[in-house]
Amino acid sequence: MNSATRQFTPRTNAIRLGYVPLSDCAPIAVAKETGIFERNGLNVQLSRELGWASVRDKIFYGNLDASQSIAGLAFALGLGFSSLKCEVAVPMILNLHGNAITLSRDLPPDIIGHGEGLRPYITHSWKKNRPLTLAATHRCSSHHILLQSWLKRHGINPNEDAEIIFLPPSLMPRQLKAGHIDGYCVGEPWNSESILSGIGWSPATSSELSHGHPEKVLLLSGNFLRENHDESLLLVSSLLEACSLCQDPYFRPELIRILAQKNYTGASPQVLENSLCGNFDSGIGTSATNSFHLFSGDSVNCPTVDKASWILAGLRATGAFSEGTTGSISRIYREDLYHAAALLPRSA
Repeated sequence: MNSATRQFTPRTNAIRLGYVPLSDCAPIAVAKETGIFERNGLNVQLSRELGWASVRDKIFYGNLDASQSIAGLAFALGLGFSSLKCEVAVPMILNLHGNAITLSRDLPPDIIGHGEGLRPYITHSWKKNRPLTLAATHRCSSHHILLQSWLKRHGINPNEDAEIIFLPPSLMPRQLKAGHIDGYCVGEPWNSESILSGIGWSPATSSELSHGHPEKVLLLSGNFLRENHDESLLLVSSLLEACSLCQDPYFRPELIRILAQKNYTGASPQVLENSLCGNFDSGIGTSATNSFHLFSGDSVNCPTVDKASWILAGLRATGAFSEGTTGSISRIYREDLYHAAALLPRSA
């Protein structure tokens, strides 16, 4: 037992920690399955959530103490950009990248290319009696930012030339297969699920669209942080240790085994391997996966003002937040908590 474990007594009531079934819930899954939480004296109860609206609501109403979260949700709650406002903190970034844009095979890859042929196609060859319909996971998500940015880059007005709807991540492949949507931007493994089944293909990954962008964060309830400061630091320290394991290429087979479990993603090892090992099969070619998911490193995990600013600027560009909205970034994105947690000894 190390000094960090001895310093804090285990919690009588479990820390309620939420996650959404995605490949980048990996640090949470690994910390639980490898015993990192337990070795640090933490009693953590995981709560699988369908999507980000559920995470938002449960943090607000006190049903979760902390959760994996899209980065923008902290601003939506902390700065009150909706009817739900509460004190929250982001003490670490869980990962960078991890997303892709996937399109239906009804949109011909040889015509669309990496997006440059999309506007001519929907202008001259679109035959459906509805607009081009694409899905993202939440108005405050990086997926929404990346999808709108990609459309604008190729001359498409997201508000006039297409319709963007919001769906939980795991529902997107079946909606694409049913023809209800024409594409989506989502985290893995839900791009690979469509690509490897032959119903979709990817014109771009998130590391190509905005290299270094923050993806998921650890979102802490302000009440939990205030009442359990030491345990909050131990939670961050535990997840930093898990992030390091997730980044280790030698650990990837075990990571895939963990993520394939039904209570995490339930995806097949082949689907998970597509973005976590070797080359990413986009349906129109392959590319190296070494930067598809980034889980560990100071440049990855520290919740800097630069990372927070990328999210805020992107969400303003999508119209999710108005230009006039202001608030303290450093009050929510807490580098001080990250650095304090990083100094704690790792579990034995």
